[in-house]
Amino acid sequence: MELSESTLERLKLLKEKYAAIGQDLDSYLDGLIFANPLAYWDYIEVDALLSLQKPKTDFPDEKIFIVYHQITELYFYLIQHELDQICRNGKIISDIGQDLGWNKELKADFFIERLKRCNMYFNALTRSFDIMRLGMEKEQFTKFRMSLLSASGFQTASYRKIEISCTDLKYLVHENKRKQLWDADIHEQLDNIYWREGAIVEETGEKTLTLRDFEEKYLDEFHDFADVYQPMNLWKKYKSLSDVDQANTELIKELRELDVNVNINWPLVHYRTAVHYLATKGESKGTGGTNWQKYLPPRFQRRIFYPELWSEKEMEEWGKRWVEEVFAETINTEEKLKDKL
Repeated sequence: MELSESTLERLKLLKEKYAAIGQDLDSYLDGLIFANPLAYWDYIEVDALLSLQKPKTDFPDEKIFIVYHQITELYFYLIQHELDQICRNGKIISDIGQDLGWNKELKADFFIERLKRCNMYFNALTRSFDIMRLGMEKEQFTKFRMSLLSASGFQTASYRKIEISCTDLKYLVHENKRKQLWDADIHEQLDNIYWREGAIVEETGEKTLTLRDFEEKYLDEFHDFADVYQPMNLWKKYKSLSDVDQANTELIKELRELDVNVNINWPLVHYRTAVHYLATKGESKGTGGTNWQKYLPPRFQRRIFYPELWSEKEMEEWGKRWVEEVFAETINTEEKLKDKL
C-alpha cells in the first residue's frame, strides 16, 4: 500500500521531532505497533479516581463532602494551569521537554481568553457550592465533621498558589499590617499574609494545630513559589502590556471578575455554608478551629488584587451587599423554623 503525501510529511515531521531530542523514530513506531488500543477508563484512570474517597465515619453524607472537595481541587488545578500560561507568556513545555510555543510578547487576546477560562471554572465552583450547603443533612455533617479535626479546607495549598499567581503579595498582607509592610520584601509579606490570622486562637494568640500542620507542610513551598511567580504574576503581566492593551475593556472586565470570584464569591459561598451549618447551632469555630466569622467575610479585610481597576466607593463596599444578603437569608430561615415549632 502506497503512503499518501500527507502521511509521508507527518513521518518526516515526527522524525525531525525525535531527532531533536536524540531519539530514534523507528523505535517509537514499533511502540505504536505493539501498543493496545486506548480505553476511556484507562485514560481517565476511573478506577483510581473512584478509589480515592476514604471516609472516617459511616455517615453516608461524608462521601459527598470528600468528593466535592476533590472536585474543587481539580478545578483549582485547571485554574492554575491557565494562570501559568499567562504568567509564562504562553510558553508550553511538553512532557518530553520540547518547547511547543513561545509568545515573546504577551498578547491581550491570549490574556483575555485564559482569564475567561479561569472565571468560567470559578463560576462553576460557586454555582455548585449548594452541594455543600444543601446537599448534606445538617445532623450528619455536624457529627462527621468532628472526626476531621484538625483537617480543614483552610489547608488548600492550590488556592494559596492561585492568590500568589494573581497579584503582588502586598495586596495579600493582613489589612492590619498592610501599610506597614507595603514596601517590604516579598518573604516578609508572605509571612504576614491574611489567611494566617484565620487560624489563630483569639484567647491566646497561639497558632491552631491546623495552621501549624499547614505551614509545616507548605510554607517553604509557598516561599519558593513566590520567588518564581511574584516577578511574573498577573498584575505585573497586565502592567507590562501597552497602554492600548491596558485600556482594553474586555481585559479589564475579566480581571475585575477574577478579583470578585477569588476575593468575594468564593470566600462567601463558604461563609454562607458556615452560617447554615454552624451559626444556627451556636458554634463559632470551623473545622480545625478556624475563625470563619472573621476570616471569610471580605468586608473585614478587603482583599483586592487590582485596586487600580476599582473606584474608591467600590472598594469601600467590597463584599458588603453579599454578606448582608446572607444575614437576611439566615434570619428569615431561622424565623421560618421558629414558626414551624
